[in-house]
Amino acid sequence: MVEIINIGDELLIGQVVNTNASWMAEQLNLSGFRVNQVTVISDSRDHILNALAEAGSRSSIVLISGGIGPTKDDITKHTLCDFFNCSLVFNQEAFDDVKDMFARRGYPVTELNRQQAELPENCTGIPNKLGTARGMWFEKGSPGGGKTIFVSMPGVPFEMKAMMTGYVIPWLKQRFITPFIFHRTILTQGVGESFLAAEIAGWENALPGHIRLAYLPQPGIVRLRLTGTGEDEDILHRQVEREVEKLEQLIPQYIFGYDGETLEEIVGRILAGTGTTLATAESCTGGYVAHLVTSIAGSSAYFKGSVVAYSNSIKEQVLGVDPDTIRQYGAVSREVVTAMALAVQRKFEADYVIATSGIAGPGGGTPEKPMGTTWIAIASPDGVVASHYLFGDSRDRNIRRTALQALNLLRKKINAGNADNAGN
Repeated sequence: MVEIINIGDELLIGQVVNTNASWMAEQLNLSGFRVNQVTVISDSRDHILNALAEAGSRSSIVLISGGIGPTKDDITKHTLCDFFNCSLVFNQEAFDDVKDMFARRGYPVTELNRQQAELPENCTGIPNKLGTARGMWFEKGSPGGGKTIFVSMPGVPFEMKAMMTGYVIPWLKQRFITPFIFHRTILTQGVGESFLAAEIAGWENALPGHIRLAYLPQPGIVRLRLTGTGEDEDILHRQVEREVEKLEQLIPQYIFGYDGETLEEIVGRILAGTGTTLATAESCTGGYVAHLVTSIAGSSAYFKGSVVAYSNSIKEQVLGVDPDTIRQYGAVSREVVTAMALAVQRKFEADYVIATSGIAGPGGGTPEKPMGTTWIAIASPDGVVASHYLFGDSRDRNIRRTALQALNLLRKKINAGNADNAGN
């Protein structure tokens, strides 16, 4: 089993998000190594020593990141010498790498930089092609017999990542026989986690013992991650894919994609593939739908533009929504969101339009229209369809959920139209 120790006061005070741990754990898992604990500690000698001792007592591999830079607050290297009862020695190969790096950049080598070439005498240095701090590989006898491997790496993410993929994981794979691990993630939208779990309970309970399911919810989306473990990679892939096929037959109405896909990518592919265009008329989402769509490279081929009609006056003056319609039904209504969609469809000459209007919160709600009340309209060559939702009591989540729901409604609308045309 593997344990990760991330060192840095900046992590503990929330100044820096600990992305290293999640990335390291993901890469280790994909390589067949089980991570049983992640620990974040301060830049303190006692804390580091205690964490190393505890991790070494329960894990065969301990990976450490942080605290090996050239400044005085980087104490990990000296503390490792204390833990392994050794001294720092000058490493000419490491110093040559430091000199070469500074020469390429046109900088002189300072005494602090020279100290980066000092390594604990009983470690194996790990090259750092992107920085001056070498990684350090130690092996120490464990209480239960055998040896525990300790690997110390820089906390700078791009340096650590290059070291992990280029050296650490390949070296670990040479030392340990690991099973194959295969992940497949099914992306769902339009259903909550608990309702989804109830709907697929029979399928989940019938999963083979070596295939596990994890629910990964986020605002507007629930990801279902299947993880298979086995000795034969090809057989494992086929077994997991068979379970995915069963799930596709069980809940086709909720599945929109797989693995790392996003709704905006999928919608963009569909629009580009059909040669159709999109525009948006946004009130409560404030341009967030347009932001998602245009975050995809090449979106200029299918996205025409957006009107953020946040106030009623803009709905009336720019989009031409009848003031009487707003007074009679309210800005958050089927009638207004439909009028917004049709107006932008005419102005932009777009094939499809997404229109949104709602009460994102935290204020503005009424007993009749509480916070989270949202209307989404999809205009297409066939007309306009508007849908009503009640999302919740968080402004950020309401905006995100509205945008994702809108994109998924558009995806379904285009696909349904394509299916109808194919049948004619």
